[in-house]
Amino acid sequence: MATTTAGQRREQARRDYDAYLAGCPTRELLSTLTDKWAALVIAALAGGPQRHSELARRIAGVSQKMLTQTLRTLERDGVLTRTVTASVPTRVDYELTPLGHDLNPVMVSIKTWAETNMDRVFQARARYDARS
Repeated sequence: MATTTAGQRREQARRDYDAYLAGCPTRELLSTLTDKWAALVIAALAGGPQRHSELARRIAGVSQKMLTQTLRTLERDGVLTRTVTASVPTRVDYELTPLGHDLNPVMVSIKTWAETNMDRVFQARARYDARS
């Protein structure tokens, strides 16, 4: 069995997680994180734990099914936690994990950029559509 140097291990790690490579697992994560519902859920949870119904009210247009799927995916990826409290009725809260808090500023920045630049995007679309 051949041994590898620390430099070789670092180089291998860089190759293993290169999103430009077709088989890279980061592509799946990027797909999750660039989903509009995931971005909005992460931004909404920045203020603290929320229940499913609170998130559904906050994020207009998301169906119960899509919200549930998004929450499960983000929980699986370690971005948020789901806490069940035994009560009548049962209380379920969602909250960002430390990993989710690390990601939050990026997601909020993208959301803020989109809100700030929508007029410019509409203008660019109009120019493009006028040429077509």
